[in-house]
Amino acid sequence: MKTQRPRFLPLLLLGVAAGVLSGLFGVGGGTIIVPGLVLWLGMQQKLAAGTSVAAILPTATVGAISYAVQGHVDWVAAACLAVGIVVGAQLGSYLLARVSKAALQWGFMGFLLVVIVSLWVVVPQRGDEIAMSPLVAVLLVLTGLVTGVISGLIGVGGGIVVVPVLMFFFGANDLAAKGSSLVMMIPGSISGTLGNIRRSNVDLRSAAIIGISASVCVPFSSVLAALIDPFVSNVLFSLYLAFVLTQMLWRALKSRRG
Repeated sequence: MKTQRPRFLPLLLLGVAAGVLSGLFGVGGGTIIVPGLVLWLGMQQKLAAGTSVAAILPTATVGAISYAVQGHVDWVAAACLAVGIVVGAQLGSYLLARVSKAALQWGFMGFLLVVIVSLWVVVPQRGDEIAMSPLVAVLLVLTGLVTGVISGLIGVGGGIVVVPVLMFFFGANDLAAKGSSLVMMIPGSISGTLGNIRRSNVDLRSAAIIGISASVCVPFSSVLAALIDPFVSNVLFSLYLAFVLTQMLWRALKSRRG
């Protein structure tokens, strides 16, 4: 029996939600897109993940441009992260059948919990910048590498890892962290989308609707991000991460019961 194609309006609404999140927090929006496609529109999990990766490409591109126009991208840091995440994503896909995903998921949920608490305590100043050096560049590549591995293994977007790490460990302000995160996602999304197209693991129509509608919203939410007080931005980001953590915890407990 032929699977019914997802309807236009729900895809449009998913794109709007993803665009708002991308502009506000520097994330790809996959944590909204994938559950929406699976739970709301009945798409198979693997196809939903591939469709999300494709939809993130135009979203991240427009988001990166929006932040760059406002002067909120650290290009050297973004390039280092991009090198790492491209390699890490390939390594993650290689390790997918060779490591315990359950242990990694629980460890990552612990990381998210620490980040959520930290966002209420450590507030970056808008004038903060990464003090670049050869060692910092190497550490940024390693950060991208680890992010790519995590993304490949458990299917989370890189932004929810990179944005807090850039703020807390590298001294970036929140806007530069978000803009650099979006730049980093572009090569990763291109690589992942090409691979998914070869494996017929992407619904290009759905990805186009979500990606275009998200791209329309990203510039507005990126401007809003710059207008919001850093502490308020941290609080909103912590609430988003709490949603992601709850989503992951529910899935982990459900798989255990199954």
